[in-house]
Amino acid sequence: MSAIRIIPCLDVHEGRVVKGINFENLRDAGDPVELAAYYEREGADEVVFLDISASVQGRKTMVELARKTAQAVSIPFIVGGGMSTIDDIAVVLDAGADKVSINSAAVNNPSLINEAAKKFGSERLIVAIDAIKKGADNWEVVISGGQKATGLDAVAWAKEVEKLGAGEILVTSMDKDGTKDGYDIELTAAISDMVGIPVIASGGAGKLEHLYDAVKEGKADAVLCASIFHFREYTIKQAKEYLAGKGVAVKL
Repeated sequence: MSAIRIIPCLDVHEGRVVKGINFENLRDAGDPVELAAYYEREGADEVVFLDISASVQGRKTMVELARKTAQAVSIPFIVGGGMSTIDDIAVVLDAGADKVSINSAAVNNPSLINEAAKKFGSERLIVAIDAIKKGADNWEVVISGGQKATGLDAVAWAKEVEKLGAGEILVTSMDKDGTKDGYDIELTAAISDMVGIPVIASGGAGKLEHLYDAVKEGKADAVLCASIFHFREYTIKQAKEYLAGKGVAVKL
């Protein structure tokens, strides 16, 4: 098995990193490029920037951010949020991002996944799936920052996304996001069991045990974290040493 990746997630709003609970009550957490460079020094395997302002202005900011980050870090970085066309994706990749993550746009126009995979390569395309629990073994895909229900079953959508050419899936439990109660392990495992591409667990990391649970029980290939790193509750080094001590392969 390849090494589990530890990926800090930087939610970017109007050029600053912020963190809230379920995308509300945002707290400032710093400058995105400085934080990305800090996380590289700390041993992060990749970094995700998520544009949560999702405005035209926000998209321009993200392109500029990709440019600056490409000059500041050497680890792969991912940009997500607000991209709805092939041109939007191309601009961000041309600016230096290693991968892009699409979410609402993929649901609204599934052929975008196929087009992007063909044009840029599956390895550069992550499809993010935000889901809420509807019942036992049943999760619904939501879009627009969790504001809009789609009626899509999250596990079925994950299978479809893989078929269309996504290289990875980023699964966020909207019920857990920012709560620090732990990832939705059942959701992560249900999707991991159904697809053959890497699955990144997101939403709810509060302590190091949660990361281990996501990998062990949720069968995730990578874990995305925000609050626990931004507010220095744990370092990435501590996270990796903890996982390694539990027998999980990590890149130390």
